[in-house]
Amino acid sequence: MDTFACIYILRGDPFRPGTCIYLDQETTEIGRTSSESFPDMAFTNIFISRKHLMIRKEGDRAVAYDLGSRHGTELNGVRMIPHAPYVLETNDILKLARGTCVLHFSYSPGEQTLEFEPVHESTHSETTEGAVTIHWEKRECIVNGVKISMSEKEYLLLQLLHDHANRLVTIREIKQTVWYDRNPGPDGLPDVTIDELTTLIYRIRKKYGRDTFQINAIRGSGYILETE
Repeated sequence: MDTFACIYILRGDPFRPGTCIYLDQETTEIGRTSSESFPDMAFTNIFISRKHLMIRKEGDRAVAYDLGSRHGTELNGVRMIPHAPYVLETNDILKLARGTCVLHFSYSPGEQTLEFEPVHESTHSETTEGAVTIHWEKRECIVNGVKISMSEKEYLLLQLLHDHANRLVTIREIKQTVWYDRNPGPDGLPDVTIDELTTLIYRIRKKYGRDTFQINAIRGSGYILETE
């Protein structure tokens, strides 16, 4: 089968940024390599699921499917619904596991030069603020020289707040991002209580130090991470 499209890898070990992978099969599976799993496009990061994403040629279009991955896939900043079809267009950006791997899709194999870095718009490998350094890909925070590992929910909440620093992040946004794997409640949102959310905030303040992250609650609306 002739090449019909390609993927440029902007981020994702073990590939070098800018690596071009040609799509020349009916189905291309993307995931994490293991002793039992050998995807067509294999990454090594532990946050990538063994079977994370599939791109399938349907007619003359490429269609992407998240395969129920644990940490999800975003298409142009919007989280994909597991197993739902998404028709891809040239210049679409796919982010696996909240930017652990970032892919640029194109129907013009080998004809583009990537002189841009779209991943830096909202995804950071490292953030340094005062005495605090955050290694987002390692999911760890260094406070005054002490290394602190982030739990999944701490990581998801802190990255969400950091990506929207100094503006209100609504309770709705937080529920959809942090508790993405929770069953929906009567309002269609993940079934999460306010007590669960406030407990997570309390745990972050206690674990990392109350002044490490200036997270302010806006009663009944959401939270703001102040960095200015």
